[in-house]
Amino acid sequence: MELICPAGTPAAFRDAIEAGADAIYCGFRNETNARNFPGLNFSPNELAEAIGLANIRGVKTLVAINTFMRAGAEEIWIKAVDDAVRAGAHAIILADLGLLAYAAEKHPAQRLHLSVQAAACNAEYIDFLVAAFGIKRAVLPRVLTIAEVAAITRKVRCETEVFVFGGLCVMEEGRCSLSSYATSKSPNMHGVCSPASHVRYREAGGDMVSELGAFTINRFPEGEPAGYPTLCKGRFVVDGADGYIFEDPVSLDILSHIDELRDAGVAALKIEGRQRGRAYVSQVVSEIRKAMEQTGRVEPEAGSQRLRRLSEGQRTTTGSYDKRWR
Repeated sequence: MELICPAGTPAAFRDAIEAGADAIYCGFRNETNARNFPGLNFSPNELAEAIGLANIRGVKTLVAINTFMRAGAEEIWIKAVDDAVRAGAHAIILADLGLLAYAAEKHPAQRLHLSVQAAACNAEYIDFLVAAFGIKRAVLPRVLTIAEVAAITRKVRCETEVFVFGGLCVMEEGRCSLSSYATSKSPNMHGVCSPASHVRYREAGGDMVSELGAFTINRFPEGEPAGYPTLCKGRFVVDGADGYIFEDPVSLDILSHIDELRDAGVAALKIEGRQRGRAYVSQVVSEIRKAMEQTGRVEPEAGSQRLRRLSEGQRTTTGSYDKRWR
């Protein structure tokens, strides 16, 4: 299996190469990718330079153009596809069907991957996209069990890729409107879930209070790690009791299931975290590479313990991969 690493900056890109990534995914510095945060991402020239370096080291570069085109602004997304092809991307990761159609027609030799943002949860839909646009790989949403991942992988006529570590989107990717409700910025079109410009932290009664827009998302007592405020991971009062309705503010970690994913026929394991720093990229890639090489001989628990310190809330979950997800 390939190990796919995130890179939000050219520096993180270089660190990912050194840490042992087989492929690196990144995006342009605009709303065409789902991590459109200030200070992150690549200009066309920076991307071309990064791809040149990766090619020398035998590492593939995947360019995420994984948001959905806005009516009247389609040229922004079309230019991003053209720029990625011109820069020499090994593959382009797309979710929008119109953009898939454009890429397949305009650049028939370009390898296309289906983004997790497309929320492709069944073999019939994936095979339709293989037939229609020639996609070579589908990144599966984080709402499937390992048994479901295996069943889809056996049926489809392309490769599959799954997330193995990092931030856990608890809504079906590409379908969430909660951030749009709170901030008027769509994660699916503007590429910013819970944008930093709308995030506030304040102290109140000894607690750390996190806010998103006009909404209080959580209150953390002293000593409890404060997660980033997203509505889906907020603490709500329901029937008089407060708690997490969808999922705790934790990160995904399925290192203990690497054997099962290999047996399922998965082609690639993906790490989330283009918004994270260089230290995160370097350590996470190194630890997961060790776990992949030791699979079948050594339990990866020690690696998970070390990575937990880099996780949201310093806690991790296997999410829906083994159906413990609420």
